Amino acid sequence: MYREEILDHYKRPRNTGNLETVQEAEGDNPSCGDNTKIYLETEKGKISDFKHETDACAICTSAISILSKEIKGQKVEKIDELGEEWMLEKLGIEVSPMRMKCAMLGLETTKKALENAE
Repeated sequence: MYREEILDHYKRPRNTGNLETVQEAEGDNPSCGDNTKIYLETEKGKISDFKHETDACAICTSAISILSKEIKGQKVEKIDELGEEWMLEKLGIEVSPMRMKCAMLGLETTKKALENAE
């Protein structure tokens, strides 16, 4: 059902923990029981660090773990351009409409954290 990489990110999520002086936001998906807290540091208009505390299903946890690796070093304004197509490409699996909220929770919460910083 899941690719090996998805299971690896679920069992050993990358960039877990928190940061002290940051932009942060919380997100949840009540239909699946997913919740996450995203911590971002920005420097010179780029995301310099990303940490998360996540308690979620395999798709959600894996998506946030992959996201945490992919957006470090990215320009803040580029994050707004990222959407479902980008996230699904990074996951590399088909996600049913019912599980799309799981896949997108991390990206949506990241965008919320960046809005909180403005």
